[in-house]
Amino acid sequence: MTNGAHDMLQLYFWPMACSLASRIALMEAGIEARYHLVHLWSKKRIEDDADFLAISPKGAVPVLILDSGDRLTESAAVLQYIADLNPHAELAPRPGDPGRYRLQEWLSFIGTEMHKGFLFPTFWYKDEAAKASARERIGQTVDHAASHLAGRDYLVGDRFTVADGYLAWALLLLRHCGVDIDGRPQLASYLARIRARPMVSEAIRTEMALSKTVAP
Repeated sequence: MTNGAHDMLQLYFWPMACSLASRIALMEAGIEARYHLVHLWSKKRIEDDADFLAISPKGAVPVLILDSGDRLTESAAVLQYIADLNPHAELAPRPGDPGRYRLQEWLSFIGTEMHKGFLFPTFWYKDEAAKASARERIGQTVDHAASHLAGRDYLVGDRFTVADGYLAWALLLLRHCGVDIDGRPQLASYLARIRARPMVSEAIRTEMALSKTVAP
């Protein structure tokens, strides 16, 4: 499965939400897709005001519409699927490689401890006590990632994987939530290194521009 074979893939996203990691993965894999901007508060597809809940009852991004018409949700699953569509891009270790389980380990860690454990309550919860509880835990979580990246360029093995795109997104938002990334040299240099990748840079630039055109 190579470039141009997946023209019908469709990604539903909200600018700078976790679906950014899926955009990065698609671009790094060289896979063409149609992108549909949805409003996470009104649950409408912006291009035609269609009901997003009819597309995904979860009402969350990312949603990847496959060539078959099937719908795939949850970042870890979507990212793994995209990586496997073009194995030549080496965005995930191959089946049977022990590194594949390390990839799953990091996708799960970022998704639960950073994304849902901190970023989700920070941006969505109105309960200040819940936000404070999330803040108490985030330092230890970020320190774990920093410790792992000491002496490493990437999360898994010696090359960029879809987990790096997911972590880069999380670190970008953590900065905006007052979490000290720059005070952790391993993370600051890691984020700069990942952001310097042409496809990552283009994906971020695209979504940051889109974020200025839509109201929360």
